[in-house]
Amino acid sequence: MSDHRSELAYRLPFGAEVIREPTGATHTRFRLWAPARSAVRVEWEYEGQPGVVDMSPAGQGWFEAHAPCGAGARYRYRLDGELAVPDPASRFQPEDVHGPSEVVDPLAYRWLCEQWSGRAWEEMVVYELHVGALGGYANVARRLPHIAQLGATAIELMPLNDFPGHRNWGYDGVLPFAPDSAYGRPEDLKALIDRAHELGIAVLLDVVYNHFGPEGNYLSQYARAFFRNDVVTPWGPAIDFRRREVRGYFCENALYWLHEYRFDGLRLDAVHAIGDDGWLRELADRVHASIAPQRQVHLVLENERNTASLLQTHFDAQWNDDAHNTLHVLLTGEHEGYYRAYADKPIAKLARVLSEGFVYQGEPSPIHDGAARGEPSAHLPPTAFVMFLQNHDQIGNRAFGERLRTLCAPQALLAATALLLLSPQIPLLFMEEEFGSTQPFLYFTDYGGELAQAVRDGRRREFAKFSAFSDPERRARIPDPNAAQTFALSSPPTEEEPNNGAGAASRANGAGDRTGWLHFYRSALAVRAKLIAPRLRGARALGATLLRTAGGLDANALVARWRLGDGETLTIALSLTADTLPFDEQPEGMIIFETPPRTRDIVDGKALPGYAFVAWLTGDVNTFALGHDVRAPTPPRSDA
Repeated sequence: MSDHRSELAYRLPFGAEVIREPTGATHTRFRLWAPARSAVRVEWEYEGQPGVVDMSPAGQGWFEAHAPCGAGARYRYRLDGELAVPDPASRFQPEDVHGPSEVVDPLAYRWLCEQWSGRAWEEMVVYELHVGALGGYANVARRLPHIAQLGATAIELMPLNDFPGHRNWGYDGVLPFAPDSAYGRPEDLKALIDRAHELGIAVLLDVVYNHFGPEGNYLSQYARAFFRNDVVTPWGPAIDFRRREVRGYFCENALYWLHEYRFDGLRLDAVHAIGDDGWLRELADRVHASIAPQRQVHLVLENERNTASLLQTHFDAQWNDDAHNTLHVLLTGEHEGYYRAYADKPIAKLARVLSEGFVYQGEPSPIHDGAARGEPSAHLPPTAFVMFLQNHDQIGNRAFGERLRTLCAPQALLAATALLLLSPQIPLLFMEEEFGSTQPFLYFTDYGGELAQAVRDGRRREFAKFSAFSDPERRARIPDPNAAQTFALSSPPTEEEPNNGAGAASRANGAGDRTGWLHFYRSALAVRAKLIAPRLRGARALGATLLRTAGGLDANALVARWRLGDGETLTIALSLTADTLPFDEQPEGMIIFETPPRTRDIVDGKALPGYAFVAWLTGDVNTFALGHDVRAPTPPRSDA
């Protein structure tokens, strides 16, 4: 195609594609894989006029047709003269998952920030958010200046693909190519990405390739071969990644988001549930081969298996659940569920996280029936691991969606947050945490009838094994995922931007010093941007040592060091205990961050105060220090 804008579209080998004739006329090509059907036709309505055409068999279960309709046409596929279904490659569903699909012309949107080429992975500070909870694409766009001022360099959108109803986390999607209409139109999503790029913010998308949701997936009606008949998952029959058509379907989906919408990367949800590392490598190879040399696109995994070899050759990073789970145990003392695997000597496990990446690198896991979990990871760079204290899973999968602010001492959370923001691992924040928010983030859906009841009962049954919910009456108080109020409780007010004084965010937090929390995050991220991120390429861990009490017992405190890419050394000391500890070490370099205030004076006296974090950096950092206060900002009030 000669039109420059054609570079900003992606031509799918299936679905509905607008075709432009040299004369300027347009029509649409339709292509569907329906190997379980003998006859398919496409029915549409375009500019008020209905139309229908039989689709021709094209071999190996494919059907195709050309029709005299264009962008804006609404269409369905009619199977053997009976069931009408939406397009599995629909670009938009204006009437939800059971309604007709809409023909979309990708070239109709004119990009304003065409020269954007992305950001280096080492620069990433990722801000995860839920588009629906924040009020849709336009409202997220209004928050972007705040996110940029915070110091985040990327936003990560929870899944957008079309789901049933008006509210959902996104992991129950059934049409992977269609951004959900509850958030806006496709051009609204593109405008959000355009605005982010204009502000220097990369945009990542969470994608789900391991299952489809329980309502609105019609594939089994005409493509039973899409699913295995010998493997069952919690979501139903497993997707059959042995089939070329299935592998191609999801590979094309990844390329579509990266090219047509100009996303800067993808986070692949729960790839351990896919069970095909060969396909993951194939996907990564296809993505990398398709990206222009000057463009930076990143691929991130969520992978319970801790398959370090995937990070060595094909993927930029993995969400480090080991880091979160260890820190959560240290902060809260919780030890049930998957935290049981981190309850024994958690500070030693955190030392391994900081020096080697994963906690489990082939050791037996008590929550996997004693089976070995993981591969050796010490050879990987620290940037191969995404660290977080909170995310949608870790908050929303709690019965009442509590954030850490309600579960641990604020001073301890500040120290752990400083580690998150200044460690060489890539930090990920969850929306509103920079305000010290106490607003819950609950699991929500929008199902009806028997499915709604099954989800409600299943949610409450899931928590029966926890001691806090052994009482049926307490379980009955767990919020109903389908209630509109559950979604409302999880949604920050959107009537004003979060940086307009004491408005939306402070109300979401309840009583507290939102300004203090925000200043803390901004200060730490300013230090990261100036002094740490530029040195991360080529960084490697030098190890971590545990600190002890005056009586010689191990304390919940440690010192960790990294050799950065320019040869300088970053050293951090972290204490997650209330006690003051002996501290005979005197790391080289200048203190670049500390909490609580005046910690350096105590450290000079060979002691480390309780709930403290200190970072030292060797080399010439005075130029930065002259323009910035690298001491700890005034912390939020302890009652915040």
